[in-house]
Amino acid sequence: QVQMVESGGGLVQAGGSLRLSCAASGSVSSLNAMGWYRQAPGKQRELVATITIGETTNYADSVKGRFTISRANAKNTVYLQMNSLKPEDTAVYYCNVNILWQGNYWGKGTLVTVSS
Repeated sequence: QVQMVESGGGLVQAGGSLRLSCAASGSVSSLNAMGWYRQAPGKQRELVATITIGETTNYADSVKGRFTISRANAKNTVYLQMNSLKPEDTAVYYCNVNILWQGNYWGKGTLVTVSS
């Protein structure tokens, strides 16, 4: 069993910043890649950023230079620092973790709303 708790979403004005956190607990001894995805109203879920166990990062073109993903392995936690937020960043943000020999797990999501 893997439990994931996301936090940090909320309402922010365009140009502002938010920091999302996602802590995994339970059977996470073989935690591998971690990442963030988002789903805007009426759209499909899309990748935002991922980070490997070796801390190699990958970003969607739409967030490059504005968002930064990081992880704290000792806390089984992944972060997403979001700067220069735009109204089009409004979405539910989901944490995803891959655990070796177990598969992928999703958080319940946290809502980010960016007002213009």
